[in-house]
Amino acid sequence: MTILQRAATIAVMTFSLAGLLGNSAPGQATGIDRSTTNLTALANLNALSPQNVPQIAPVATTVAPVETNAQNTAVSPAVAEAEEFDTLAQAVAAQDSAAADEALQCLAGAIYFESKGEPLTGQLAVAEVIINRAKSGRFPANVCAVVKQRGQFSFVRGGQIPNINAGTAYRTAIAVAKVALADAWNSPADKALYFNTPDRRPSVRAIKVASIGNHIFYR
Repeated sequence: MTILQRAATIAVMTFSLAGLLGNSAPGQATGIDRSTTNLTALANLNALSPQNVPQIAPVATTVAPVETNAQNTAVSPAVAEAEEFDTLAQAVAAQDSAAADEALQCLAGAIYFESKGEPLTGQLAVAEVIINRAKSGRFPANVCAVVKQRGQFSFVRGGQIPNINAGTAYRTAIAVAKVALADAWNSPADKALYFNTPDRRPSVRAIKVASIGNHIFYR
């Protein structure tokens, strides 16, 4: 082999060895880096596993007491009691003359026809008889039915109360009826269920309760 051939052969071997080294080194570095990266990631994942996650202690919270306004929590005062009167006349005078309610109209009609011209206590006692009947369970259960009950009050015609001239006497009857329905004055004929003129007695066995004006009241 000539010197030139030997030189060429050495050159080829040198270039081949250089190429081999150049191709293999980067691959080995990359592989090492990947392995290192994977190990690091795996370690991080293991560190975040539920068993390894540190437990955070609950934060203690304190609710501040709410200040209460004494005016808002104070018990409301009781509803004012009904107005008190010194006399029955004052109680009657304090009422207005409106009579829109049917029960009030029926009661006022009975007071008007049965006791107009009687003292106020007598008119109130007539009203009390009708109210007591409605509560007794022995008569119809409402004021109008008591007033219109057949054979009980002679002024009723065909189950109806006649028309009334809306004068002073009727306005007084309305006021007395309001006092009676509101129980704003104690009647002297308490618990009475009947009334009649002195010359007539109820057909039932009854006990005298009071004598007022031209009527005697019984229970």
